[in-house]
Amino acid sequence: MGFEAASGLSMSIRSLTVAMVVLVLSPAAWSVSIFSCAVDGKLVRSDREIPNCTGQQTELNSDGSFKRIVPPRLSPEERANQDERARQVEVERAGVNDAIRRDRNLMLRYPNEAKHAKARADALGDLRTSVRRSETRIELLLIEQKKLRDEAEFYPDKQKMPLKLKQDLDANEAALAAQRSLVQNQNTDISRINANFDAELAHLRKLWGGAAAGSLGPVKAAASGAETPGGPSRTSASAVKTTASH
Repeated sequence: MGFEAASGLSMSIRSLTVAMVVLVLSPAAWSVSIFSCAVDGKLVRSDREIPNCTGQQTELNSDGSFKRIVPPRLSPEERANQDERARQVEVERAGVNDAIRRDRNLMLRYPNEAKHAKARADALGDLRTSVRRSETRIELLLIEQKKLRDEAEFYPDKQKMPLKLKQDLDANEAALAAQRSLVQNQNTDISRINANFDAELAHLRKLWGGAAAGSLGPVKAAASGAETPGGPSRTSASAVKTTASH
């Protein structure tokens, strides 16, 4: 019995020794950090970050060597300000990337001035055709108006003018006013589109000359809400359809 007891004790000691060696060699045993911070004038140490530390904390490795400085905890207001600054930085970075992408796409779309000039001509083509049609329509309406007014001279007393003639005169005046307004809107569109193409061309010339994509800022539009050059605006397209219907 004495031999068996001694043998069992020996095995237990060996097992305990192995366990201690494993524990000592375990990475977890050596990964414990020591945090220190001055709290109310006293140096406080802990194996985890010190929650009531208002200043920076020093983190040491388990062997006492320096590991890092833990910055002070931020107040809710400071955290909000930090988040806002980070958001602004991200917005600015996204803006720069967008500007680079826009300039690169612009140069792909218009590799030279001839391509850009053709795009301008295409954008203005339907509008200019519509203006010519409206002007022709105005000329015809003026001829019709003269005939109606010549006929109306036979009725010095407007009260005795035939209802059909009065209606024709009113319709003629309304049609003339509509066509003149349409031409004015179309010419405004033409001026705006030309101004946008001019601004874009000035931007492109700098890019063609070697300016870095994204370094010039956005293309300055001719007016608020002005479309990007490359095609007539919705107003222009609507004007073309209206002209065709008269």
